[in-house]
Amino acid sequence: MDKQHNSNSTRRMPWVAIGVITSIVILLGVMLMVMPKGFKTTHEQIGTGKPALVFVYDPNLTLSNSQTVQMNEARTQLGDQVFFLLASVGTPEGDQLIAKHRAGSAELLLFDPSGSLTKRQFAVKNASDLIQWVQ
Repeated sequence: MDKQHNSNSTRRMPWVAIGVITSIVILLGVMLMVMPKGFKTTHEQIGTGKPALVFVYDPNLTLSNSQTVQMNEARTQLGDQVFFLLASVGTPEGDQLIAKHRAGSAELLLFDPSGSLTKRQFAVKNASDLIQWVQ
């Protein structure tokens, strides 16, 4: 009886391992699909035919995270109608855009399709306000 028990558990082991690995792969796939898409921190898209919303992201301010969550929601609804970009404080590209437009931390900048700065406002704007603001 002991031989038969060991034989059954030996046959079951690979299936348990395959099940665990499959579960982990599925879980990772779901997590990747649910995670918000990142924002570009380069600004070459400004002035390329679509409006661009640039948020001056300061990692030291907690409201920066709140604003990016709202931007993700707005981007989900607007799709590819608007570029959603970040100008990160403390990075060469971010600091260059911030200096050029005399922007402050946690400020939203809206550029028209030709690249002209048309609006600016401090964060936090909720997703529905952002959608109205860019249209």
